Amino acid sequence: MSAMYVVQSYQPGKRGAVVADTPVEARDLVHAKQLAERLAGRKPLVIAFVREGDAITGDFEDPKLIVAYGELPEELNEMQRM
Repeated sequence: MSAMYVVQSYQPGKRGAVVADTPVEARDLVHAKQLAERLAGRKPLVIAFVREGDAITGDFEDPKLIVAYGELPEELNEMQRM
């Protein structure tokens, strides 16, 4: 089983919504936190999360939130925290 660290930033959309940018894979937990913090200065919402699983079979557990900057939409607010 391996861990995949992802940083997802969002940009302002229409009517106060946010639109997802292309996600970025981080090397490890520390890199994910650093990248999220750096992007938070320019983006209204940034989250970093980890998914544990098997890349060969494609079986992954639900994502776990590492850190969030900005106001989380309701669907992301329910994400399990590390």
